[in-house]
Amino acid sequence: MSKGNGKAATSVFDDTREVTRRFSLAVREALLDHKRAGNPVAIWRDGKVVIVPPEEIEVFEDEASAASTAPR
Repeated sequence: MSKGNGKAATSVFDDTREVTRRFSLAVREALLDHKRAGNPVAIWRDGKVVIVPPEEIEVFEDEASAASTAPR
């Protein structure tokens, strides 16, 4: 992909740390939305789908916490 100057354009997808950070933030926001609305979420635990009630949904308080626990 180029911008017409012959140089390859960089993409946010080329930076795995940035992709992980953005993904972690999106998951955090989705969990907060579910928790606030009183909706459960489905997760994968020990080889099974488990429904987590809204009062048991764990949401990290800040971006650093969410990003530090993201899978690498």
